[in-house]
Amino acid sequence: MSTTTTHLCLSLSLAFSLILLSSLPSPCLSKSCHPDDYKALKEILTSLNPHFVPPNKDCCNWYGFEDTCNLKSNRVTKFSIFAQTISGQIPSAIGDLSYLEFLQFHKLANLTGSIPKSITKLKNLKFLALSWLNLSGPIPEFLGELSNLEYIRLAFNQFSGSIPSSLSKLSKLEYLRLDRNQLTGSIPESFGHFKDGIYLYLSHNQLTGTIPKSFGNVDFWNIDLSRNKLVGDASMLFKPNGTTNSIDISRNLFEFDLSLVRFPISLGQLDINHNRISGSIPKQLADVKVQNFNASYNRLCGEIPLMHFDESAYIHNKCLCGPPLLAKCK
Repeated sequence: MSTTTTHLCLSLSLAFSLILLSSLPSPCLSKSCHPDDYKALKEILTSLNPHFVPPNKDCCNWYGFEDTCNLKSNRVTKFSIFAQTISGQIPSAIGDLSYLEFLQFHKLANLTGSIPKSITKLKNLKFLALSWLNLSGPIPEFLGELSNLEYIRLAFNQFSGSIPSSLSKLSKLEYLRLDRNQLTGSIPESFGHFKDGIYLYLSHNQLTGTIPKSFGNVDFWNIDLSRNKLVGDASMLFKPNGTTNSIDISRNLFEFDLSLVRFPISLGQLDINHNRISGSIPKQLADVKVQNFNASYNRLCGEIPLMHFDESAYIHNKCLCGPPLLAKCK
């Protein structure tokens, strides 16, 4: 294989053009995909684009799919479509790609409907991203059957209803994004069973109730619960000996005494604005060297510890004083 051809093969994206797929062969070395995968891919792509015509029977060698097959088994392990002008629903035939480990539909505004039950056949699936689509209905409980999932991103859709507690069964899960939907109800208590270091994003929904007490058992790496209608105490998220990097609980209805909180030294970002949090800002927070901080629109009092943030981080509190605010401490 020439150097030029090698460079071309390496540069081809996982994403594909449905127009090019029907007409352009790849210059890369053929891998001879499995007949079952050929049949499934043909059905999937025809469902999304009725004008699709397979260029040949070697689906591992179709333009945009060169890196999707396992070199040893010649089975399709990756499927990704993003930023294309397609419409319809996620084809149920996606479940027939039985060796799939990576599945992504992203930035497809005309992709509607729900997550097909056939996805439960993908027992090897590790990465699931269905984001910036127009999927609706509830997030299905059956996602909890995909025991090898490590990454789930269902953000920027129209999902409604409650968060399925079955997701807590995914013992390998490291990343969960359900933000920017229309989810209601409370956060499942079982989410306190997640492994330490998980990324959890539930922001921009309509969640209510309190944070599960079980969250005190999890050392989140990043957690974002902002822009919901959550109430009560959120202090269990702050673990002095933990490794949490980012906490965003802004624009909720939380009420707790911040002066009783001790912060992990790892904390780099903290946003608690627009809540009902009282007490003072602990001086210990200045030792943490937080890079991004916002405590505005709360009920805080007392002297502001030495931190390098402007007044916007502190405005609209009950009685905070000292620089950068004009109010002097008595």
